[in-house]
Amino acid sequence: MEPYNSLNESLKKRFGEKLYKLTLNIGCTCPNRDGTIGTRGCIFCSAGGSGEFAGDPARSVTRQIEDGILSLSGRRPVQRYIAYFQAYTNTYGPVGYLRQAWQEALDHPKTAALSIATRPDCLSIEILDLLAELNRQKPVWVELGLQSIHEETARFIRRGYPLTVFDQAVQALHNRGLEVITHVILGLPGETTEMMLDTIRYLNTLPIDGLKLQLLHVLRHTDLADYYLQTGFHILTQEEYIDLIISCLELCRPGLVIHRLTGDGPKDLLIAPLWSTRKRQVLNSIHRELKQRNTWQGRRYQTPRPASR
Repeated sequence: MEPYNSLNESLKKRFGEKLYKLTLNIGCTCPNRDGTIGTRGCIFCSAGGSGEFAGDPARSVTRQIEDGILSLSGRRPVQRYIAYFQAYTNTYGPVGYLRQAWQEALDHPKTAALSIATRPDCLSIEILDLLAELNRQKPVWVELGLQSIHEETARFIRRGYPLTVFDQAVQALHNRGLEVITHVILGLPGETTEMMLDTIRYLNTLPIDGLKLQLLHVLRHTDLADYYLQTGFHILTQEEYIDLIISCLELCRPGLVIHRLTGDGPKDLLIAPLWSTRKRQVLNSIHRELKQRNTWQGRRYQTPRPASR
């Protein structure tokens, strides 16, 4: 068992087995790319919209699920899966089309839950009600890309919405019984360690259910890559990242499920940090350091305090 409330342990307790995600792509776009908010996307976002590992949008949802099962079944003894709509903004589209895609995934006999990655400013009342309706069939998780609570960072990365929109989306989802997972990027330019920890402290005050901690990746063909080549801003070393992750975990409230401690960057696009390609080694180092520090027996979780922004 990991010395924190990990997704793996949470899934085993809830479903009686380990589940794997099947990443799907249904051809959605993003208001930060189609001109509604902007055309260049978030500064770190690649042309694939974080869906480089997702399926082929030209294939049906069922076919993408079957392809994913075939890819995983030879390597892992898995019986059920999480259908993960990953690429771009997966609540941004015609409601009828989204209903059909989501229902197709839920109807697959090996789907145990649905996970939908989106933006908090793309959750209309109609979409919220549809998600709540589907949640009565099988668990539906909504993954919101926040990245940081700090408005100066949000402007720099061109996030396109204020923190209040995120707060309102979390409450609306929570009120409908939907589980909320929040994405946070660690190592964004200009953010200090204390600023990043303030984001964790702030999230502790909200009714979110899960947290994804993502190391900043500088990918080719992004505006962040241009900025990095121009400025050479500091990229976290592996040792710095491990220290930061442990500090974040120590601050997380006990019931918060940790869905991710780092992430995969496409090797053909990754500029920095190259050490992040050794994902298993990084995770082992985090777990080893946690055990050496005996962190979880003396964890520093505190009653949430207002974060300075």
